[in-house]
Amino acid sequence: MLLSNLMKALTVALLLVGTFNSLPLIGQSILLQNMPARRVLSLNGSWNYIIDPYENGFYDYRREAFDQSKSGKGGYYDNAKPSSTQEEELIEYDFDKSQAMQIPGDWNSQDPKLLYYEGTIWYKKSFNLQPKAGKRYFLYFGAINYESHIYLNGKKLGMHKGGFTPIQYDITDRLSTTGDNFVVVKADNTRRPEEVPTINTDWWNYGGITRDVFIAETPQTYITDYKVQLAKNDPNTLAGYVQLSGEGRANQSVTLSIGEANISQKLKTDTEGRATFSVPARKLTRWSPQNPKLYAVTLRSGTDEVKDRIGFRSIETRGQDILLNGKSVFLRGISMHDENPLIPGRARGEGDLRMLLTWAKELGCNYVRLAHYPHNETMLKLVDEMGLLVWAEVPVYWTIAWENQATYQNAEQQLSDLISMGKNRASVVVWSVGNETPLGEPRLKFMSSLAKKARALDDTRLISAALELHRTPDNVMHVDDPLGEFLDLTSINEYAGWYWGGKPSEITKYTFDIKYNKPVMISEFGGDALAGYHGDANTRWSEEYQEALYQNQLKMLSTIKGLRGMTPWILADFRATRRQHPVYQNGFNRKGLISSTGTKKKAFYVLQDYYRQMAQQYDGK
Repeated sequence: MLLSNLMKALTVALLLVGTFNSLPLIGQSILLQNMPARRVLSLNGSWNYIIDPYENGFYDYRREAFDQSKSGKGGYYDNAKPSSTQEEELIEYDFDKSQAMQIPGDWNSQDPKLLYYEGTIWYKKSFNLQPKAGKRYFLYFGAINYESHIYLNGKKLGMHKGGFTPIQYDITDRLSTTGDNFVVVKADNTRRPEEVPTINTDWWNYGGITRDVFIAETPQTYITDYKVQLAKNDPNTLAGYVQLSGEGRANQSVTLSIGEANISQKLKTDTEGRATFSVPARKLTRWSPQNPKLYAVTLRSGTDEVKDRIGFRSIETRGQDILLNGKSVFLRGISMHDENPLIPGRARGEGDLRMLLTWAKELGCNYVRLAHYPHNETMLKLVDEMGLLVWAEVPVYWTIAWENQATYQNAEQQLSDLISMGKNRASVVVWSVGNETPLGEPRLKFMSSLAKKARALDDTRLISAALELHRTPDNVMHVDDPLGEFLDLTSINEYAGWYWGGKPSEITKYTFDIKYNKPVMISEFGGDALAGYHGDANTRWSEEYQEALYQNQLKMLSTIKGLRGMTPWILADFRATRRQHPVYQNGFNRKGLISSTGTKKKAFYVLQDYYRQMAQQYDGK
């Protein structure tokens, strides 16, 4: 019996790694840094798709996966065609005759019947690429929500979980020698209790391939990863590493050049292909929101060259102060979703993202919270350019399966990918490990482990999470979450005047009892208002109610001794399935300061005026 059970376990393990496929799964390890700089072929545009709620293209009638069978055949990923002109062979799908949708783009906003759809959709794209000798090729997806299975020319590359982090595979040995290729993606946005995020969220569950798709090219030995930033606790030193991959990665010469700063450093990789450096950096102009200075940085090794634009700044806390480049700063922020409120669906590209950031700048922000998941890699480069500090977050949101080890590993991987994607962006100053998670020992172990992981991966930024508070009958809001011991900031979500606390005029009766002697960030506050609906300050859903709420919130929050910033909820109205009031919400969370038609609500100007005052106090302007 024991031997039989062992054989069964071995068989399952082999199936999981794709041993019975004609080629093994590639697997994804370290994300190549700055992949868009290596783009050679965009796969954006029109993709054919098949809606598959029963997953007929993945499982046979006995619910066994085709790609785990001995032949690895039978699934939609084969992109099969009849073998004779009489079409005698039974094939019950045809990508080329199926509908098409635009990628990047979610399916919910492109096909009315898919508005609320959760399940599987298959995508197919044909492309022509003639591989060159001595080159390597990588297939890159900016994001696919949520679980994706990816196939090239009928062979599986791998499976990925997480709807907001990049996916990439080395496809060099999978490309057709004729140049004719096709990629098929199984995307499944089904919500599940053990996933990250879990089944309950307050944003729309947009499905599909929501960010750029392209193929990148490198030499056989290539620069995989690098970090070029100011050293922790030594803002006059530039420190980091360069990592090579490929058979010839050991004992290779690498050059780091920053021409404008007269920096040129020659390095040598070790046996694992890594070269570290430490360079004097006294003369580098520091990046800041007032002067978002970016330097052209070039890395070369052999025939490989990677160019990036990187800013250099220091960020730290001292007591209840946040110090940017050694100077106390007040973070005048706003929370944002990766969604253009004017056009249904996920933000589709740089134009959408730049519009959102321009609104934030107009509000008077020097800081944005990119909630509640990793945002587009393009967004991180734009905030660098436009001079906005960033809180970046993983979707450990509300209630997660705290005691499920696979759930933790998923969360840690998403955090690692987020840090990999953003570690060279000067704008990113806070890594957040979650939002509004309930107290409890399993949760504390889960969240504190994430905080430790973030610090181990990047010790040059601040670590935080959006915490909850609890109220007592004496109108005191207590902040004593034990997770706070592991964080650099005490960040709080509170909704006095909306979900509790009476009318806006009653907000100022509350006081705070905060356990930690750390900078205090109000990571959320706010209330809904339907743009154009007017009443007095006590008329819920009116612009006047939201206006009064902001006025009184700012009075209350200004009494916090260690207050060093805020990101009210939220810049713009966004779509949320939970928000069902047929008059005031109609599928939107209306807490935006800007409406779903681009109209600025009255509260926008309240916060704008407050930020002018704080800019004068901290920046002298």
